[in-house]
Order: sequence, then C-alpha cells, then structure tokens
Amino acid sequence: MTAVTLCPISSDSLPAIEPTSDTLSYSLTLPAAPASAAMARAATRAALDLHGLGDATEAVVQTVSELVACACRFSAADDIYVSLRHRDGTVRVIAYDSHPRHTHPRLSAVCDARRKGTLRVLAAVVRACGGTWGFDAARQPSGGTRMWAVLPTSGARAYGRGR
Repeated sequence: MTAVTLCPISSDSLPAIEPTSDTLSYSLTLPAAPASAAMARAATRAALDLHGLGDATEAVVQTVSELVACACRFSAADDIYVSLRHRDGTVRVIAYDSHPRHTHPRLSAVCDARRKGTLRVLAAVVRACGGTWGFDAARQPSGGTRMWAVLPTSGARAYGRGR
C-alpha cells in the first residue's frame, strides 16, 4: 500500500502588494484572431484602472489594439504574445507575431511597408504622445517579429485630455 501525503500548507502569508503604476506588468498570449484586439483592449483598461493609470487609457488602449490587430494579421501561428509594462515614466507595449523577417532585401522592404501601413494609426497616436515605436526581428528561438511602442505617461495622459 502506498502512503498518500499532502503538501504542507505554509503558515507564512504572502505580502500584500498594492497595485501602483510601478507594478503594472502583464503579459497575454492570445489567439491570432480578430476578437483578440477586443480582449486585449478590455484587459488593458482593467489593468490601467487597477494600477492608477486610468487617465492614460485612451492612448494605451489604442496602442495595444493596433499592435494586436497587426500581429494577428501577420502571424502564421495560432497565437500572439502581448506585454504591457510601466517603467521609468513610460508605458511599454510589445507584441510578438510568428511572421519571420525576410532575408531578401526587396521582400523585406515590401513586407516592412505593408506592416508600416497597417500601423499608421499607431504611428499617429505614438507621435501625439511624444513616444517611439518600431518593429524588428524577435530575439526568441521561435523567431518572428517584435513590434513595440513606448508612450511617456505624461503624453498618454495629455492625449486622453485632448491635449
């Protein structure tokens, strides 16, 4: 007869960490499907509100939505990955899709132009917030493309107030 043991329950309580802007750090793996943009927008709104960044919602949610929609459009895999972080007075959004970077210069230029065209609304939002954005090869074993946007929190808040 085999003895069954239970894992001991720790008597130590976990420290309560209050959500602040500095603790905003979320990652999502979403289906590479049109509905994912709506899921990402809802999760972003909730996270920003919880972490006291609700006044930056308009710009950040638009940024997340544009990056997720583009990743879904370009991904050949079944899912995409999105990261939302607040560090050093900026909100950073990164989206990964499985579309590999082309090695042939002409194919690369055509694909980059198509991706830039898809992200024209993102470019306008980031510019209005005084941020930066771009895309490059993902530095992960699975490859693909990494797209990112960095929004200064002050610019994102001003964007929400209509500047």
